[in-house]
Amino acid sequence: MRISPARTAAFEALARIETKRAFSSIVLPQVEDGLSPADRGLCHELVLGVLRRRMWLDRAIDSLVGDRKLDVEVRIALRLGILQLVFLDRIPQHAAVNDSVSLAVRAKKSSAKGLVNAVLRKIARGTPKLSFADDIERTSVETSHPGWLVEKWAVEFGFEKAASLAAANNWPPKIAFRLTPRALETDWTKNYKTSESVNGCFIADSLDLQLRERAEAGEIYFQDEASQMVAAAVEIPPNGRFLDVCAAPGGKTGAIAARSSRHSSAALLVAGDLHWQRVRFLQENLEKQGVSPVRVVQYNASGGLPFADETFDSILVDAPCSGTGTIRHNPEIRYFLEPGDLDKLQKTQLAILTNASKVLKQGGSLVYSTCSIEREENEAVVGSFLDENKDFELTRPNVAARFETMDGLARTYPDRDDMDGFFIAGFRRK
Repeated sequence: MRISPARTAAFEALARIETKRAFSSIVLPQVEDGLSPADRGLCHELVLGVLRRRMWLDRAIDSLVGDRKLDVEVRIALRLGILQLVFLDRIPQHAAVNDSVSLAVRAKKSSAKGLVNAVLRKIARGTPKLSFADDIERTSVETSHPGWLVEKWAVEFGFEKAASLAAANNWPPKIAFRLTPRALETDWTKNYKTSESVNGCFIADSLDLQLRERAEAGEIYFQDEASQMVAAAVEIPPNGRFLDVCAAPGGKTGAIAARSSRHSSAALLVAGDLHWQRVRFLQENLEKQGVSPVRVVQYNASGGLPFADETFDSILVDAPCSGTGTIRHNPEIRYFLEPGDLDKLQKTQLAILTNASKVLKQGGSLVYSTCSIEREENEAVVGSFLDENKDFELTRPNVAARFETMDGLARTYPDRDDMDGFFIAGFRRK
């Protein structure tokens, strides 16, 4: 039973994501380790393709098997097979069908091999026609976003915008990167476009060998334009003290520290996070980027920060959030979320922002950001914070004017801006 290494790796990745709520960004490098470049590329395409179309794939499967309950391994094998038959035009039908059957057998589900074979051969003869109750359900299934989320966006943004956001979340994201202090020469960057939104950000059409090697050497850091925009919005006065409250994995901290090093602006750079594993990764990541010394601390920011009041001149709170602005990069996020999560996250975000505000000096600046497009985590948090902290006022975020909102905040959207959806608010302590 010889199965393509790419399909075997993709099956393993999808099984971990489904059963252990693992993230594709973590699992894919693990399962792709040792694969040839061609197999690595196919594995990547299969995993992200299934995640971006999972609800449509499941609806197609259910239309053919009826109410029959399927083991998760069988369903994953079917999803992989249907993806290749319907959406990928370079895959021979026999390879898609045979390997999917073999994957089910390999997962010790031999009793289902006849069903897998029959379903895939039906799909090969013609894509099933699906029916929907309304436009919300159609958009939900066709873009593979939970119905409650599409409906929520339709209420907040209008149906047309909701459908646009859901569709954009399935576009492959641009490959954005920046140089680190380890980049000794930059002539090679002439081969790549520069961002129109963020200084020092480069855009690549594909992940070529040169970029892989530069990233491995720590000379470049892959980071979405919107994420780099958040880091660029942070301003540190000369000889100022800066704190990145929720810093892991370290992309924004690294960008801020690199800029501070070039301009010799900061006297002290501190970064911290909640769990030891994340703190350790943060430290290693900053070292790999070659940034100037950053003091790394472990703490629970929602419970309080281990610093004296009015210690820092500049603070970044890139709060833990739902991540709905990063679904293009992390398509599985949409399946992990539940409606009640947003209220829980809001309470945590407000607690972290409030605790961070206590260690900011008078006249100091604070940037609050999330990689979420949800009002509960953004405007609502800002409003509650200002209501409870009269010694703070909003300031214009240090971003391009086109990203500003009517109420003096900043937002990016995947469909409008072709980058992750981020929110940015600037504060000053009076």
